Amino acid sequence: MANHKSALKRIRSNEAKRLVNKYQHKTTRNAIKKLRELTDKKEAEALFPSVVSMLDRLAKKNVIHFNKAANLKSGLSKHIAAL
Repeated sequence: MANHKSALKRIRSNEAKRLVNKYQHKTTRNAIKKLRELTDKKEAEALFPSVVSMLDRLAKKNVIHFNKAANLKSGLSKHIAAL
């Protein structure tokens, strides 16, 4: 167990941040899945900017690596172009 007040606070804040990161990451994964399932090009193009924004936010906060975000964005744009 923690021996300092600051360590106890760090445990609390880490848990809160972990839950927020987990929520945002799961939401982004669901949005990616939804985008990949779309067959209408117009709908996919409308959803794409919001998914890219989510990925950029996760990469900025180091929830996912920036190269992974770039790979996902590239794959999604290829998917939309192929529709």
